[in-house]
Amino acid sequence: MIIVYILAAILIFGVLIAVHEFGHFAAAKLCGVRVNEFSIGMGPLIWHKETAETQYSLRLLPIGGFCAMEGEDEESGDERSLGRQGFFKKAVIFAAGSFMNFLAGFLIILAVYSGAAGFLIPAAAGTAPEFEQQNGQTLQAGDIFYEINGERVYLYSDVSLLMSLHQGQPMDLVVLRDGEKVELNDITWGTYTGTEGETYQGYGIYIAGDQVEEANLWTLLKISWLNTIDFVRIVRLSLQMLVTGQAGMDDLSGPVGIVSTITQVGTASETFAAAVENILYFGAMLAVNLAVMNLLPIPALDGGKIFFLIIDEIAMKLFRKKIPEKYEMAVNTVGFVALMGFMLVVTFNDVFKLFG
Repeated sequence: MIIVYILAAILIFGVLIAVHEFGHFAAAKLCGVRVNEFSIGMGPLIWHKETAETQYSLRLLPIGGFCAMEGEDEESGDERSLGRQGFFKKAVIFAAGSFMNFLAGFLIILAVYSGAAGFLIPAAAGTAPEFEQQNGQTLQAGDIFYEINGERVYLYSDVSLLMSLHQGQPMDLVVLRDGEKVELNDITWGTYTGTEGETYQGYGIYIAGDQVEEANLWTLLKISWLNTIDFVRIVRLSLQMLVTGQAGMDDLSGPVGIVSTITQVGTASETFAAAVENILYFGAMLAVNLAVMNLLPIPALDGGKIFFLIIDEIAMKLFRKKIPEKYEMAVNTVGFVALMGFMLVVTFNDVFKLFG
């Protein structure tokens, strides 16, 4: 079964990249930009179909795809080339790949949750006996968690996740009590009594596990949307931890690490059906991750291209001329080399963790 999970991981990664490129392709066509080739897969050509202006290709390696637009990497006199388009059309085309990844993540989550009977409500079940004495305030059973340290609670799983980010530090809560927001500030991290009479280090808050919102079309769409937004937040929090030094190289994963993680998710599942569901859930998270990361203002990524578009617009308004293309190409080249070098380091680290 491990081989099946490895192949599934490679397929998911390839499909998400192909979906990303399809976003660029569809947007380019809608904006009237000439597309010379749209390919599913990479490497040697195994099938193709020529139309008046576009070659549709199927290539041997199922690890993504590409959308080759006229004038994307070179000068072109074609009026329908990418370089001849205005700010809005270029921005739409560059952002469309990430939009499709985000949409794919949402649709995958929607499919995973489609058989659910209900969804757990992020509510409190009460507090430890010491809670009121240590904090001078009361958290009531049935209070619904709304914010934890300024971060919005969207899902049941957010409660434990957001609390874990601030272990050992005071915590601020906002809960909904009878429809009204109630603030509980500076909740102490300390020694409390658990539900089984044991002592533990924490915040002394019991989380309910029996309050359920019944599944219907509205709740299914709502929870799927909130879960997708939650994935965006996880990427943001991960980047913040990386910048502040709370996370390091060992916490990063490239393609090898992602395949390894998906394989672990599959093998750890109790049944094959559960494995499929868990792998799809991870695939949705990966899709949103790709969407967000590609929009970062890093040279050679879509976000970097959009950033240069904005800089060009500002330069036109201030100085009546754009930044020379040679400078943009130089920055993109350096950025691409740096990005590939970084990915190489991450991949070596993944391999080392796998076999080390």
